Amino acid sequence: MMRILLLLTALLGTLAATAQEKRTYARLTTPYGDIKVLLYDNTPRHRDNFVKLAEEGFYDQLMFHRIIENFIVQGGDPDSRNANPVQALGTGGPGYLLDPEFGAGVHIRGALAAARQDDERNPEKKSSGSQFYLVQGEPVTDADLDHWEAERKIRYTPEQRARYKELGGLPYLDNEYTVFGEVVEGLDVLERMSHAATARLYRPVEDTRMIVRILRE
Repeated sequence: MMRILLLLTALLGTLAATAQEKRTYARLTTPYGDIKVLLYDNTPRHRDNFVKLAEEGFYDQLMFHRIIENFIVQGGDPDSRNANPVQALGTGGPGYLLDPEFGAGVHIRGALAAARQDDERNPEKKSSGSQFYLVQGEPVTDADLDHWEAERKIRYTPEQRARYKELGGLPYLDNEYTVFGEVVEGLDVLERMSHAATARLYRPVEDTRMIVRILRE
């Protein structure tokens, strides 16, 4: 009997470890190379929505329509698929918004976050149903983090502080936009993209399109 219990305990432990280790990733293929992002499990609305759209092919051939050096690289507007060279982009979506899921992550360099309309038009801070951005960011100090802790009434963990100081980012966006993932491979690709030449409304001069595939590991 004891042997059976020990075997069952070992089996349950193995299953639990396997479930815990399984993660959802996405590969973003761009003209600059591939970027691999981890989708956070503790932002299930945003994770599941991103997975659904990607698996439907929604993102394929959409543009990164807004690139601001030392700030963000943004894409996911369906209007960009067949946009003419001077068309203003950034208002399209799948026809719905997502309730925010704050607190899962912070805006370190490489963070994956949901775009949204400004507070005046969107006081509930609901996320776009499809548009997202990757943070390129700028250097961050302890003084910066102290300021935004007080301003946003949040508390950074020692790990978050260390990563902000190592990588840089945009702490003034924390708890304002939902972070639902982060780059785990391809920060160098993001860096190259961030230097793209842009025209009106920060749209890249050369169309920068994406293909998105979900990876489960």
